[in-house]
Amino acid sequence: MNNELPFGKLNYFIMVGGLVLIGLGFMLMSGGQSESRDVFNPEVFSTTRITIAPILVLLGLGVVGFSIFFKPKSEEN
Repeated sequence: MNNELPFGKLNYFIMVGGLVLIGLGFMLMSGGQSESRDVFNPEVFSTTRITIAPILVLLGLGVVGFSIFFKPKSEEN
């Protein structure tokens, strides 16, 4: 049985960084509810929630994808 991990240490390090970016993006998207259903909270449409947070999530997904396909030069030989 092969006991080797499918990725190298650097791949996992990059993947964890991407997952942190995704988590941070979702944390920035959360919140914004108002105390009453009758009161509108304009903070729901803040720049952080509708622009920065989705960009962080997409960037994190890109980093995770990169970490899957990344092959260090030392393993190529």
